[in-house]
Amino acid sequence: MYTYSSFDHEFLKSRNAQFRAQVERRISGALTEDEFKPLRLMNGLYLQLHAYMLRVAIPYGTLNSAQMRQLAMIAERWDKGYGHFTTRQNIQFNWPRLRDVPDMLDSLAEVGMHAIQTSGNCVRNVTADHFAGAAADEIADPRPVAELLRQWSTDHPEFQFLPRKFKIAITGSPNDRAVTRAHDIGLRMVLQGDEPGFEVVVGGGLGRTPVIGKVLAEFIPEADLLPYIEAILSTYNSFGRRDNKYKARIKIMVNELGLEEVRARVARRFKTLRAEWGGADQAILRDLRAAFAPPAFRNAPTTAYDTAYAHDPVFRSFADTNLAQHRHPDYAIVTVSLKAHGATPGDATADQMRVMADLAAQYGHDELRISHEQNVILPHVHKSDLPSVHAALQSAGLATANIGLISDIIACPGMDYCALATARSIPVAQEIAQAFRARELDIGAMKIKISGCINACGHHHVGHIGILGLDRAGVENYQITLGGDGTETAALGERAGPGFAYDQIIPAIDRLITAYLDLRDSEGESFIEAFRRLGPKPFKDALYQTGGRADAA
Repeated sequence: MYTYSSFDHEFLKSRNAQFRAQVERRISGALTEDEFKPLRLMNGLYLQLHAYMLRVAIPYGTLNSAQMRQLAMIAERWDKGYGHFTTRQNIQFNWPRLRDVPDMLDSLAEVGMHAIQTSGNCVRNVTADHFAGAAADEIADPRPVAELLRQWSTDHPEFQFLPRKFKIAITGSPNDRAVTRAHDIGLRMVLQGDEPGFEVVVGGGLGRTPVIGKVLAEFIPEADLLPYIEAILSTYNSFGRRDNKYKARIKIMVNELGLEEVRARVARRFKTLRAEWGGADQAILRDLRAAFAPPAFRNAPTTAYDTAYAHDPVFRSFADTNLAQHRHPDYAIVTVSLKAHGATPGDATADQMRVMADLAAQYGHDELRISHEQNVILPHVHKSDLPSVHAALQSAGLATANIGLISDIIACPGMDYCALATARSIPVAQEIAQAFRARELDIGAMKIKISGCINACGHHHVGHIGILGLDRAGVENYQITLGGDGTETAALGERAGPGFAYDQIIPAIDRLITAYLDLRDSEGESFIEAFRRLGPKPFKDALYQTGGRADAA
């Protein structure tokens, strides 16, 4: 993984010192909250319902054991002993005191971490496939390109005040685990003959105007990618709307100008920029590839794994749900669930962070990943070590065998923390996980995503079942969408109909699941497959049986 250079360290030292002075001025009263707001947002500091919240960047979801231990220390020393991992592959600390934030930032800088551009109308944290560099289906590790984009976009003088925030996601696999089509720019690595390049998708996004991104370029050679991305940003910066923040995302520009006109404007800008770049970025990219070289995988018998799988049903259940195929046949990718039944999705205590850090150091080539699904990944674990890893996870309450199942729910913080939320998300997720715990293996693959407001931080639009909490005359009301998909076959969910009151959500989901179990053509047919085969009508009919319908929306 990338290691900070002396330039990076000096850059962060200067930035943090500047912000420390700004915090002191705010505490003294020399700055009002309105004057302080743009300064704190440039450093990832929000003001939420109950306290400030610090959002820390984990670029493309990658960190090492020292960084995870530092996050644990920060959680204990300056927060309430835990952190919340988000759908942007970041971590949020929800309870810092303002006077402590500069010390938190300095502590992050000690291990090569920061909170820059985790807010504001700029290029946000670049996200990537959480199995990058390990997945068996991968063309190549996309993280060197993601790091190149991070370095290029950080404090970029032209793109610090875009019309609105801007999000980029990248994958090196044909199987999209990075939700690329729901981003302002989505990059999917493809091959043209033997030459690697990228399909470039533009104008995706969720929120109040959900859009699946459109293909702007079917193939951009890797050598042309950065100037092409700059051409897109430059075009958006020039022609994106600034009169209405709800109409300011690039998806609105694409819709209003049309894809062909956007493509033509980007092409004109790219022609100029490509001549100016001169290939300097490719020299940097070569160095970055060396930093992301795969670890020295070891060849050893997998007898311990085979024995545990054959004789330990608890381990076998964990292996069947939480392991993914690694590029090396003797290794596995381990997803550590932060979704224990009844727990807050995405939360990890300081002690749990240390356990995961220790496992990465001892068994995982010192690498961890944060997934957009709010779980933690050990990307490189030899199969012979898996029984020991599982035992350690069990002791820490981290061995829940539910990855991809109904309790593996994405949920935003909702009204428990967020100043923008209009309804609770966390309790809904907790109750669903508990209600279907006994049946989740029978239910099978299921993506439930919950947002506490129309901003859609819980990605509800691309959930197989999406739940959106809204405020109706001071009462929480939950809309349900069906058939969403965040993968390479991306689709937006269809709104099922009127919303449900808080106490009607579990019965409504129960009717939906019962209908699916009755309607599927075999135990192997997943909910999304059944929905695509049958269409929405039988599922809507199940939702709105007599007595289950909320007031008309």
